[in-house]
Amino acid sequence: MNSFLLNRQLGSIGPQELGNAQNNRLLRALQPAPNVNFALQEPSGSRNEGNVRDLAHASGVSSIAIDRFEGRYLISGGADSSIAVWDLESATESDDGSTLYLPLDISARTSTSQSLGITHISFYPFDSLALLTSGYDHTLKLFSSETLQASATFDIASTVYSHATSAVASHLLVACASQHPAVRLVDLRSGASTHSLAGHSGSVLTVAWHPKDENVLASGATDGVVRLWDVRRSASSLGVLDMEDSIGVAGYDGKGTGARRRERGKSHNGAVNGIAWTEDGRYIVSNGHDERMRVWDIVTGANTLASFGPGLKNATTTIMLPMIAPSYLSPAGQETVFYPNPKEIFAFDMHTGTLQNRLRVRGLPGSQSAADNARNPKNRTTSLAWRAHHIEMYSAHGDGTIRCWKPRTREDIITEQEESSDPIEDQDAAERKRKREEFDDMVKDLTSKRITFT
Repeated sequence: MNSFLLNRQLGSIGPQELGNAQNNRLLRALQPAPNVNFALQEPSGSRNEGNVRDLAHASGVSSIAIDRFEGRYLISGGADSSIAVWDLESATESDDGSTLYLPLDISARTSTSQSLGITHISFYPFDSLALLTSGYDHTLKLFSSETLQASATFDIASTVYSHATSAVASHLLVACASQHPAVRLVDLRSGASTHSLAGHSGSVLTVAWHPKDENVLASGATDGVVRLWDVRRSASSLGVLDMEDSIGVAGYDGKGTGARRRERGKSHNGAVNGIAWTEDGRYIVSNGHDERMRVWDIVTGANTLASFGPGLKNATTTIMLPMIAPSYLSPAGQETVFYPNPKEIFAFDMHTGTLQNRLRVRGLPGSQSAADNARNPKNRTTSLAWRAHHIEMYSAHGDGTIRCWKPRTREDIITEQEESSDPIEDQDAAERKRKREEFDDMVKDLTSKRITFT
């Protein structure tokens, strides 16, 4: 970083290069924020210290999402069909420096059937005042995030594992992945199920719309296939992604020589329960029960053969979505993908498979031992969400917690040590703190965009 500052002062690089380097540095420095807690209510003073459990949902958190406009509101769905709304800019600060988030509103139970539990929750793509849920009660529901009352309910007639809406579409179609081998499309405008996309031979577990093309959809199912669709066509299937195909439709010579047929092949040796698109729509990341994560070039449909090592674990039938960090935080062609392993979160270079960071999920306070936490299946990471306009990541877990991850650099550690010292007794610490503040002002001055008024 010092070399970037020197080159910026010399004028050999612009403020954009310096800002990109700092963003990438902070992305790689993500660490757990242990003093940030989400709880349904403030801990009672009668509880024994050390046994206080800050739970966002007592029965476990199934899914979370953060609004993409302000990056302020977080919604969470529980395994008991409860829904909570959290304001990330409104927190209770305690004397020990910890931060406690309390829900703005909560609905204790949104399903009255015996099959409780929310499988997936998301904001309505064009309005943060509405949210969508799918669950084991065979329904897709549209809620108001202000009242948490269901304004529409759609019966899919089978367990709905996940759903997806397009962020760029003029249509209001919601794709639903359910136990049925066909992808169901629900039109929120008409309030009816428009049609189904048939092609999979097993239950559909995950769906994702193309980020740039409102008519293209990807789906993954228990048949081990990632299939692409164009909802405008009568024969909607565009083909499948074959893990044995590293050439694509272009072939060896760009004219189709050696290219494989798109209707044949498998994407994973097991169920596919996670799909994510890059922001430009050029790549898809998928993961499956074969404990592999694969990156696909959508221009050709080829497997890029990126290898992420043998440490990935995946044994759940529920969705396990990888999350791709915003592209502006990494150099071009070096995007970072986060994978929710059961007791940890991996950060990989998406194209080379290089492990960049390993974020370990600690057990709840008051647990018996670290060994018990390692064997506890409730510590499974169920969902990841990125906060817009910030370098912050949030994760949901089966033990009922929502955890926060923030950058913590070497300079932050030094600053914390300096602030914990008494400046009167430690003159050296006071001097280091003064220099640190001047250094921060210099970085801010070099990276910020100057605005002049004439």
